[in-house]
Amino acid sequence: MSHSFYSNEELKKLGLKSYGEDILISRKASIYSPGEIELGDHVRIDDFCILSGKIRMGSYIHISAYVAFYAAYGIDVGDYATISGRVLIYSQNDDYSGDFLTNPMVPADKTNVTGGKVNIGKYAIIGAGSVILPDLVIGEGVAVGAMSLVNKSLDPWMIYGGVPVRVIRERSRKLLSRLKKEWH
Repeated sequence: MSHSFYSNEELKKLGLKSYGEDILISRKASIYSPGEIELGDHVRIDDFCILSGKIRMGSYIHISAYVAFYAAYGIDVGDYATISGRVLIYSQNDDYSGDFLTNPMVPADKTNVTGGKVNIGKYAIIGAGSVILPDLVIGEGVAVGAMSLVNKSLDPWMIYGGVPVRVIRERSRKLLSRLKKEWH
């Protein structure tokens, strides 16, 4: 086991709400509110990630370096999902209208933070540098191209890309038959 990841003893001390087997969390990841974070089995979280808020991850998930989860309203990630490097996922958003102030150092009564849960489906892959905004569902099997802005819910088994995202084409489901054949 590499010294880059927390040992099993150190994982216990992090105070995560729950976690399964084969968990690899980089020592260089920043974890806020660990008591609200649930991890399934076989989850890897790489260097310089930020995990903050109500986060639930299934099993067989990889979170690449420099990913940030801002999950005040919750972020759920389904089994076999991949979040590529430098992806930002927001479940909350400030009010940019000018009617309110916009940072966490300002008293809450002077801000207007809104949001909603982000759900990322099983088998999804989010391309590097993408931004995901609050209150949406990324369906099962969705692929989001690099540098995309996800500002709406995405239908299952489609490939999306762009700013904002648009449908590119349907995504193959061959991985499902391979999983069934090779793992069961």
